Amino acid sequence: MATIAYPQTQTAARPAVKANTGLWSWLTTVDHKRIGLLYGTSAFFFFLLGGLEAMLIRTQLIVPNNTVLTPDQYNAMFTMHGTTMIFLAIMPLSSALFNYIVPLQIGARDVAFPRLNAFSFWTFLAGAVILNMSWFFGTVPDQGWYGYAPLTSTSWNPTRAVDFWMFGLQVLGIASVAASLNFVITILNMRAPGVTLMRMPIFTWATLITSILIVLAFPSITVALILLTMDRYAGTGFYAPAAGGDPLLWQHLFWVFGHPEVYILILPAFGIISEIIPVFSRKPLFGYAVMVYAIAAIAFLGFGVWVHHMFTTGLGPTANSVFAASTMIIAVPTGVKIFNWLGTMWLGHLHFTTPMLFAVGLVSQFTIGGISGVMHASVPVDQQHNDSYFVVAHFHYVLFGGSIFGLLAGIYYWFPKFTGRLLDDRLGKINFWTTFIGFNLTFFPMHFLGLEGMPRRYSSYGADSGWQFWNVIVSIGAYFLGASILLFVFNIARSLQHGRVAGPNPWDAATLEWATSSPPPVYNFRDIPDVSHRDPLWAAKYGVESHDETGIDVEIAGQKIGEVDAPDESQAEQVARREPAEDEHSIHLPNPSFFPLIASLGLFLGALGMLIDNPALAIGALNVPLISGAGIIALFMGIYGWSFEPAG
Repeated sequence: MATIAYPQTQTAARPAVKANTGLWSWLTTVDHKRIGLLYGTSAFFFFLLGGLEAMLIRTQLIVPNNTVLTPDQYNAMFTMHGTTMIFLAIMPLSSALFNYIVPLQIGARDVAFPRLNAFSFWTFLAGAVILNMSWFFGTVPDQGWYGYAPLTSTSWNPTRAVDFWMFGLQVLGIASVAASLNFVITILNMRAPGVTLMRMPIFTWATLITSILIVLAFPSITVALILLTMDRYAGTGFYAPAAGGDPLLWQHLFWVFGHPEVYILILPAFGIISEIIPVFSRKPLFGYAVMVYAIAAIAFLGFGVWVHHMFTTGLGPTANSVFAASTMIIAVPTGVKIFNWLGTMWLGHLHFTTPMLFAVGLVSQFTIGGISGVMHASVPVDQQHNDSYFVVAHFHYVLFGGSIFGLLAGIYYWFPKFTGRLLDDRLGKINFWTTFIGFNLTFFPMHFLGLEGMPRRYSSYGADSGWQFWNVIVSIGAYFLGASILLFVFNIARSLQHGRVAGPNPWDAATLEWATSSPPPVYNFRDIPDVSHRDPLWAAKYGVESHDETGIDVEIAGQKIGEVDAPDESQAEQVARREPAEDEHSIHLPNPSFFPLIASLGLFLGALGMLIDNPALAIGALNVPLISGAGIIALFMGIYGWSFEPAG
């Protein structure tokens, strides 16, 4: 029978780092699990904020010639909704799961650079605050979440609205790249013995590839934003034709980032359901290696399809043909994954718990979004649908039907690992069906509106347009979808107090995060595991020695899971549940630090000083706003203190 060995960690004896409580402990934490919780709660707040903005958009459009929002307010609302959902909700919700789960899945005690990890969260929060401070200054970004030139020029947009958006995104980009570099290094260098690359869980693979995408894609939008900053603050004309610039330069730079960004948003969800479907099908993942190659192929090909966002800009038949072909090709590895998931469920013993329902929901809904995406590889079809509600339907089937369904599946699945309690499965199933129905009521009719010619980004429409019926259905669906999210919030609040105690592995799952207590101790594993199988807990418990896709199914077909009967503990779980002995004091963990918070505060003040009027300080030949000067000092103080702080 395969086992998981836990060799003793050989380090000098020292006092164990205890999990502290109180506000100061959260402000100075470098524990990857706490940082994951900070990411998750912050991102969910912004998800609710983005949902509220969507409700206002749909209220404006429920009847013709409505006046709930003025045209300017409507422009601000859809700009902030898109920006918030992409950069402040879906990406950081994925980061929350990266932070909490990945070190556990690879058998590590923390990430490679814990202070850089804390810096990434506080910098994300700084960028989010900068972006949303615009509401209080009355200069809300209203140029569209895509920021097309010349809408961002000072002649078209002379207020600080674009500046809040511009600086907010630059700070958010710093946070994303810092976190991604950390995860690439962590996954490549800190895996437990025996966790080879081809034994890593698919979610860890998705994290690695997503992080590489971020590192490679974000420089493009960073350059675009730096050029925009110079246009607005230094009078250059990179995007102004009159000054020798080209507004299409922004579109190229933006979409070279923007299409890989689609995969940055969706690949984590693919990784999540690739963990969930095998557990509730009671079978190992079908075609593990092919799944890994497919995710890598999507990431590689994702950098070669950006022009399909620009088929109407007149680039010519050669460019359009090349990028139409690449857009068709990228559908191949995407389709491979769908067949992998179907192959995993085929002849499996399916348990339709709430995580499984959301996972299957992703497969079905993302397939619809993928099919409509392949349609747009045809240049004539794309030109017909461009800037219509058909495109709005398409990308919401990808980003909500894909990313959000996957994230909800992941929260239901790993909630017991976060809290030690299960979310209520009965409420969860109601939550799934209300989400599924509300989502399809909201976004499927948008296909019809697009085909009937309704343009996107318009704040109103005429009574004689013929679009009112479907807009009423869409808005009712949006309210229904919003109610389903409130039910999800209620389920979380209720389960935190009254949820069933989960134990270390309530799902009888196979990966290492379930081989420790729920929630895990501050040090994750008292002894670093040494694994010899891709599904280590199943191998240790059921004696499965191969990676045969049907091997485990026979062994555990009758196993009850979830809120039915808790399974017997495997050897690994028994080890994890033992009380820490005196060797706990030999575990080396980094000390808490407030320097990452100071460095992030410096970035926040540096950007804020550029956004508000305040006296200037002369530094050499430069006039720097006082607040920005204080921010620069704080940034360097934070980095200096961080660099010379003892490691633990």
